[in-house]
Amino acid sequence: MLKSFISICLVLSCFNGLSQNETTNTTTEKKPLQYKEAYGLRVGVDLSKVLRSYLSEDYTGLEFSGDYRINQKLYVAAELGNEKKTMQEDLYNFTASGSYLKLGVDYNNYSNWYGMSNSIFFGGRYAMSSFSQTLNNYSLFNSNRYWQPENFVPGSDVAEEFKNRNASWIECILGTKVELFANFYLGASVRLSYLVSNSDSDRFPNLYIPGFNKVTDGSKFGSSLNYSLSYFIPIYKKAKSPKKKKGKPENK
Repeated sequence: MLKSFISICLVLSCFNGLSQNETTNTTTEKKPLQYKEAYGLRVGVDLSKVLRSYLSEDYTGLEFSGDYRINQKLYVAAELGNEKKTMQEDLYNFTASGSYLKLGVDYNNYSNWYGMSNSIFFGGRYAMSSFSQTLNNYSLFNSNRYWQPENFVPGSDVAEEFKNRNASWIECILGTKVELFANFYLGASVRLSYLVSNSDSDRFPNLYIPGFNKVTDGSKFGSSLNYSLSYFIPIYKKAKSPKKKKGKPENK
């Protein structure tokens, strides 16, 4: 009798253990893991302008950039910079100097694996620049250069500055940012710009706009290419939204 009672207790214990395992597995399946992504501010510097300033005696420039993540795809972004560029043309030499500000958004079109924050993005900016143009020297064009075929008639070597110039434009951007190691990103972008406003004069037009690049005669379009190094400052983490599964249509 005692042996029978012990056998029944052992069988009941096995069933109880199996039922608890099933309950635990069911509970685990009902609570999927939540993957959290970091949100915060990313700040950086334009490497192309730093390198160009080091290699060229006629150029000095520095640009800081920043973006803040709104959701999984959307970022608000800004760039603040300063440029000084001296250019030699056939008849004159001039220097453009000033600062600029760009504001806009970026949209990441790249789907990352868990733990990655790389991006292939497109975006837009509205940009404003305040600057001055200095006419360093100039020569006079003379079609009758029989005695001096290789030179123009000297004009003036006295520098003349044209202050309070300003311009605005819009930019379309295509770029990428890749995480090199923890929170450090290397980026590159191509920008196509369209000049919206440009305050110049007949005395001396704006031939180079800081932040926009060289102004082409008869065209309002410009382009530029930049490389950046940035650092991400995490502020908080947010659970990644699960992808919605498309339901199969019911067969009628």
